[in-house]
Amino acid sequence: MRARFTAARVARLASVTPVAQPHVVPLCFTVHGEEIFSVVDFKPKTTVELARLENVRANPNVSIVADHYEDEDWDRLWWVRVDGIARVIEGGVEHTTAVQLLRKKYPQYALRRPTGAVIAIAIRRWTGWSARGASPRESTLARQVARSE
Repeated sequence: MRARFTAARVARLASVTPVAQPHVVPLCFTVHGEEIFSVVDFKPKTTVELARLENVRANPNVSIVADHYEDEDWDRLWWVRVDGIARVIEGGVEHTTAVQLLRKKYPQYALRRPTGAVIAIAIRRWTGWSARGASPRESTLARQVARSE
């Protein structure tokens, strides 16, 4: 699950608005240790104060889904969901490190360094499914977290 998720080029971040409405957006990301990082980049946006930042500040519980679909070969279908606790990082060493990691994964970021806020997500649970695998599985980490809650 982790390898498929980490290699994915785009995922969808699900957060909850301050008025308890769902909010899902695509995002670029990188996995480092037990955290996921994404940055507000230079792609055209109305503002850099994005709803996802406000959502994370109001309710840090998020999920991220990456998946693969092929019309021609449904045996290759898969999805991975990561549940975690998010926070917004506006500067400092951790921000710089996250942006450097993202620049390694995405050539566009290597050419033009993103300067916006970073969302850091502490991974709590991995869940996934693969058409070539069995039923949906959760990682050992997920089972450990579930037992400790």
